[in-house]
Amino acid sequence: MSKWASRDVISMIDFDREELEELFELALRMEKYAHSRLSLLEDKILAVAFFEPSTRTRLSFETAMLRLGGKVIGFSGEEATSIAKGESFADTIRMLDVYADAIVVRHYLEGAAKYAAEIADNPVINAGDGSQNHPTQAMLDLYTIWRELGRVDDITVGVLGDLKYARTIRSLIEGLSKFRVRKIYLISPPALKPRKELLDILERAGIRYEYTERLQDVIQDLDVLYVVRIQRERLPDPVEYERIRGSYRVTIDVLRRAKDSLIVLHPLPRVDELPYEIDQTKHARYFRQAAYGVPVRMALLTLIFDRADKVP
Repeated sequence: MSKWASRDVISMIDFDREELEELFELALRMEKYAHSRLSLLEDKILAVAFFEPSTRTRLSFETAMLRLGGKVIGFSGEEATSIAKGESFADTIRMLDVYADAIVVRHYLEGAAKYAAEIADNPVINAGDGSQNHPTQAMLDLYTIWRELGRVDDITVGVLGDLKYARTIRSLIEGLSKFRVRKIYLISPPALKPRKELLDILERAGIRYEYTERLQDVIQDLDVLYVVRIQRERLPDPVEYERIRGSYRVTIDVLRRAKDSLIVLHPLPRVDELPYEIDQTKHARYFRQAAYGVPVRMALLTLIFDRADKVP
């Protein structure tokens, strides 16, 4: 039985390089089925429990399950569930555990997915919990780098934006720590500087890093520029959001100084930080990155349900 079989997916720290590379190789095979249909999971039901808004993560999980021949149940928003009547989160998870063979959970509270995994007998997949973790986003981010550059080792990565609250940044850096990354530049306005726990991850992994407020000072060194929006929903004070809104922005002028091979990634949605004019440049890879979410999550579900050996 594979190490992936019946496994919870809560944090990137739980996976090693070998497991991630196994996922990448299977996702590459799944690309040719991302617009067709397999019959690998015809006997399985996936529950998607989204207590927080989502477009790409929820729909790509649902698409992945349907492409694999399985079925999907679930909800998006507490107002459509008995939580609106006072039911506890724990009881909701218990019911989904009865109805489905695996549960995908997104929640605004940190630790919610881990708690769900402690309750459920079936596998739980974390689709984002507060500002803490978003492991499947990091998996597809790493896959995009691997797919577009042909490697994750020996690259220099710049992460730009809300380094204080963005869960995608934390999970990506945890994922990068499994590889031999040359250097990571942490780029943000002072109000969004990374928290100590993020720096601790880098230091434990022995990854060289440098903080700067100016993208233009380091753009020429980067192989990957990963951009995130300001996490408005996580800022405790709306006034603070308005104060720092628009405080960073990728421009055509800055990209003119970049390597020809630079790829620009973004987990989306975007706001002011990534203008539409960037879409037409040779560097833009964020829509392709979003598209990779289907084959990556197809591969993930196939591994968790231990059906990889049945892929044509």
